[in-house]
Amino acid sequence: MTRDPSMRAVGWARSLPVGMGVKTARDWTRGHLTTLGWDRTAPGVADSVVLAVSELVTNAHIHAHSDAQLILTWDEECLHVTVHDASPQLPEPRGPDDSALGGRGLFLVDALADEVRTQPCPRGKDVTACFRPSKSDEPG
Repeated sequence: MTRDPSMRAVGWARSLPVGMGVKTARDWTRGHLTTLGWDRTAPGVADSVVLAVSELVTNAHIHAHSDAQLILTWDEECLHVTVHDASPQLPEPRGPDDSALGGRGLFLVDALADEVRTQPCPRGKDVTACFRPSKSDEPG
């Protein structure tokens, strides 16, 4: 990615009520990735970000029974994707179960992202996944 010396960080935030589809979160995220140029310069990473957003927002709605606040922050090195929900319970990855229909979301996010961290907050928790475009994705 080309560095812009005038930009230190840029970010966007969106509240996603439980009744709002996860598709809204994916589409909103994809639009912001397009403004960063990732649709052209890092399409594989952009797809990974969108899939991670889908998993994290679904977890907030299904497991935390909570609205989700989705925050994207680009600091020219890493895109931080944070989903906040109202549950104080930190996520715990489930053991592998070939017959289960779900339960693999955190494993998937961990595999897609360069880094994943969970942080308790006074009114819930944040799950943040960081994505760095690879050197091969950067324009020459």
